[in-house]
Amino acid sequence: MARIAGIVVPDNKQVQVSLTYIYGIGDTRAREILNKAGIPLEKRVKDLSIEEIAKIGHVVQDNYQVEGELRRVVSQNIRRLIDIRCYRGIRHQKGLPVRGQRTRSNSRTKRGSKRTVGGLKRILTKT
Repeated sequence: MARIAGIVVPDNKQVQVSLTYIYGIGDTRAREILNKAGIPLEKRVKDLSIEEIAKIGHVVQDNYQVEGELRRVVSQNIRRLIDIRCYRGIRHQKGLPVRGQRTRSNSRTKRGSKRTVGGLKRILTKT
């Protein structure tokens, strides 16, 4: 089991795919990291030596913000938007879509399930 940036990456996958399990690293960035470290893209994690794992770890640590540090930066940015009361901050605060999506018919994930107002009326029957 290889630990990179404090995350245990899967052993049986290619290194490029395994790196995407780290928050802040996608496909493109994984390719960049492996090119800088000089490791072939199709190599599997279980086939990496300790030196190669360390090399990948140093590249990630020196050049990129990942995991806790990146999460902290993102939450600080959202907090700043909320504090200055800009439109995007207000949308974050209310729990609505931030990037211009419509809310009349979609955005169920963000707004939650439908709430019915009132109750069902009883049907009167003749007796």
